[in-house]
Amino acid sequence: MYPLKFQPLLTPFVWGGQKIAPYKGIESKEKNIGESWELSGVEGLVSVVANGPLAEKTITELVKTYKGQLVGEHVYAATGDEFPLLFKFIDALRDLSIQVHPNDALAAQLHPGSRGKTEMWYVIDAEPGAKLYSGLTKSITPEQLATMAADGTITDVLACYDVKPGDVFFLPAGRIHAICSGCFIAEIQQTSDLTYRIYDYGRMGLDGKPRQLHISQAQQAVDYKVYDNYRTEYEPVPDEEVELVSCPYFTTSVLDLTLPYAKDLSELDSFLTVMCLSGNGTLEVDGEEISIGQGETVLIPADADDVCFIPVERMKLLISHL
Repeated sequence: MYPLKFQPLLTPFVWGGQKIAPYKGIESKEKNIGESWELSGVEGLVSVVANGPLAEKTITELVKTYKGQLVGEHVYAATGDEFPLLFKFIDALRDLSIQVHPNDALAAQLHPGSRGKTEMWYVIDAEPGAKLYSGLTKSITPEQLATMAADGTITDVLACYDVKPGDVFFLPAGRIHAICSGCFIAEIQQTSDLTYRIYDYGRMGLDGKPRQLHISQAQQAVDYKVYDNYRTEYEPVPDEEVELVSCPYFTTSVLDLTLPYAKDLSELDSFLTVMCLSGNGTLEVDGEEISIGQGETVLIPADADDVCFIPVERMKLLISHL
C-alpha cells in the first residue's frame, strides 16, 4: 500500500473560531469551525481518502479490506475493523466546556460497544494570556463535583496553565479538563466521541438551546486523585525524534526537522500517522514520495518498511503509532 491523505471533516461549534481553514490552506464557508477531524473512524464521521486509486474509500472500508496490512497485525487483533485513533486540529475562539471522558470500562458499561477516551494535546499556537485546565488542585467528592458544577465554582479546584506553542498535556480518561480561548491545538485520542460536560458557562449552543450537561456520568468518570503536575515535560531536540507520550492507546513523538530524518518501520507492526504542524516537505515511503504541508495528515500503512522525512522548509511533525 502507499501513504494516504484524507478529506478533513470541518465541524462548527459555539466556541469555534476561524483559524483552521486558513491554517490548512483550504477554503470553507463554515463559520465557527472548532475542529478539523483529520483522520477518524468514529461512526457517522468517518474519514474519506483524498488521494490515489483508493480515493473516496472510507478508512473503515480500508481497515475491513486490508486489516493488519494497513493497521498492523497486533493492532487489528485488538481493535478489529475500527480504526483505533482520532486525529484533530482544534481552534478555540472561546472557552470549551469543563468536561471529562470515561475510561474503557465505564464506556462499555454506560454505552455498550463504545470505547473510552484517553487523549493528548500539543499546543500549536496560543494567543497572549491563553490558558487551559487540566486536573484537580484539591480533592473533592462526587457530591461536591455536582454542587460546584451547579454554582459555577468548579474551576476553583482545577489546575490552570498558561500555555505557549510546544506545550504538551496528556489526558488519561477521567481527568477533568478544558481548552480555553486563544488555544490552537493538535489532539490525538482514542476513537471515541464520548464527552461528559460538567459546566458550560450557562451559554446557548448553535441551536439556541442550552447544551446538555452530564453530571451523573461525570461523577462516575472523574479521577479524583490530585497530582503535582499535569503538564508533560520534555526537552525539544532539533532533527531528532523526541517521544512525548507513550500509553496503551498510542505513542506520539515530535520531529522538528531542518535535515532529512529516516525511520525504520519494519519491526513496528503498526500504522504511522504524521501530522504536519508547520513547514512542508516530502515523505519518502519505501521509495515512493508524497508531499506534506502545514495542516496535512498522512497515514503510512503498517506494511511499509521505512520512511524518510525530507523538509523543504523547517518542518514540525507529530508522529503516532500503536
